[in-house]
Amino acid sequence: MKKRIWLSFPILAIIMVGIYFSIKLNPPLEIGTLASTADHKAALVEVGNKGFREVKIVDVSVNNHERPSETKIQVSHALQGFIMADDYNSEEAKKYIFVGLNDIALKGGTSPSATLDKLNDGTASENNEIYGVSVIYDKEIDKVHIKYSYFGIPFNETVLFN
Repeated sequence: MKKRIWLSFPILAIIMVGIYFSIKLNPPLEIGTLASTADHKAALVEVGNKGFREVKIVDVSVNNHERPSETKIQVSHALQGFIMADDYNSEEAKKYIFVGLNDIALKGGTSPSATLDKLNDGTASENNEIYGVSVIYDKEIDKVHIKYSYFGIPFNETVLFN
């Protein structure tokens, strides 16, 4: 009996390490559409979760890991799309939902490629949530760095503009 218990610990450890490396090699965050204003001082990065558990965006920085003036997560649905905003308080932007990084987690199964397939098939609906990281900065944005966690495992994603 004791031998079985002791034998199960290494097997469990091997399984846990395998799951960890599987998640690390297949990050859940998927990048979709990229957009920026004409002066490149505001940018939108469509993000989605191809995993089955929530993804939490922890931090967003621009260029050489500088803090943007404003960062929001835009929450929309496949039929509405996104707005490219350099002012979250404009009348047009008020028709869309912007939330803080700490106020939302990306639901599982919200990958941009799956949403695009539904749009192309004509099966997309208002139930298909989409997410965009919106940043505003006082200089031209060349890179957007997104730090996020999945199952408590930290990840980094860098998106290049230009």
